[in-house]
Amino acid sequence: MRKKIVAGNWKMNKTAGEAVVLIGEILDLLKIRPVTEPLHRVVIAPPFIALTKATEILKGHPYVFLGAQNCYSKPKGAFTGEIAPAMLVDAGCEYVIIGHSERRSYFKENDTLLMEKVKIVMGNKLIPIFCCGELLSERETGKQYDIVRSQLGNTIFNLSREELQDVVIAYEPVWAIGTGVNATPEQAQDMHAFIRKLIAEKYDSTLADEMTLLYGGSCNAANAAELFSQPDVDGGLIGGASLIAKDFVEIIHAL
Repeated sequence: MRKKIVAGNWKMNKTAGEAVVLIGEILDLLKIRPVTEPLHRVVIAPPFIALTKATEILKGHPYVFLGAQNCYSKPKGAFTGEIAPAMLVDAGCEYVIIGHSERRSYFKENDTLLMEKVKIVMGNKLIPIFCCGELLSERETGKQYDIVRSQLGNTIFNLSREELQDVVIAYEPVWAIGTGVNATPEQAQDMHAFIRKLIAEKYDSTLADEMTLLYGGSCNAANAAELFSQPDVDGGLIGGASLIAKDFVEIIHAL
């Protein structure tokens, strides 16, 4: 059965000390109303400097997992400023966000590099949360399906069936990230259903039905329940709302 996941991508926000406070607030609220469904998971992805402290705080919370926002495509070497997957494992991470639209746009990460990252991440037993999605101009010209098909076809669809079943896919319409404009539940469902169809065509319908697909794009406490009620939306990759403990926990309980 599919795992239901709410993942908080904190981006370049919070010092290590501030991260400790925020995680504590989230955990305190989850003590009041715990996650009880065995297939429901929470992932928190703070900045790199907070990972080791976050690991200590999250001990004893089996449904809350630590994630990283990015990593490099090589195991080690003269790559100043980069983070290797093994370092993330050592810091306590279990998930890594790969291919976020901000990495694609601001840092010019292409499909070839992203596939290298996916392979090395999985080689280190980390779970990639692989992002895909279209620009506003691409949606306005009806190219959203071609864009997502290409992004997946050039990357994770080169994995074996056994490898792909360990990947989480996050659909993020780029035009809805950080803009306050979100896709309608119908638009989210439409693209998630399309992604499942692609998986079924490339692999099989059983795998397509079992994979976890997240929606990312201005998902918040007010709209999460309606988005998550769609049959092919299995949770969310949350940006700004994950920085507010009360809102993030409300989103978690919308699963």
